[in-house]
Amino acid sequence: MHLLNFPNYTFRFKNSENKVAVFDELRKKFVLLTPEEWVRQHVVQFLLQEKKIPKSLLNVEKQLKVHGLIKRYDVLAYNPNGSIHLVVECKAASVPVTQETFDQIARYNLALQASYLMVTNGVQHYFCQMDYEKEKYHFLPNLPEWQ
Repeated sequence: MHLLNFPNYTFRFKNSENKVAVFDELRKKFVLLTPEEWVRQHVVQFLLQEKKIPKSLLNVEKQLKVHGLIKRYDVLAYNPNGSIHLVVECKAASVPVTQETFDQIARYNLALQASYLMVTNGVQHYFCQMDYEKEKYHFLPNLPEWQ
């Protein structure tokens, strides 16, 4: 797998039928290790270990409806009150982060209304804070510490 711009984390792997799976501690099961999944698993560990977001407030790969279409977000972090703290869009390390990626997460956020957005391909990370009054987002150097 591609070397990513995250601290080193420990993962559990399993080989089955010549395919590698990684254990996802949020879903509590092994999932096929794709390049995008490699990034997603690093993001989950980054949020758990670096940002100290409780595991009970994180969610991965769930469906949502956007303008009548079924979409699937990568990672979501809730606030203790149930509102959405953060939405993360992950791409494989070989996929450049483009305006299209930001458009994608912005569409998801129409339904989710998160306070923060993170877009990453594991090599480049972008963090934004939403400003709903002015209908725009502000780029941040990093995510703020978890409250």
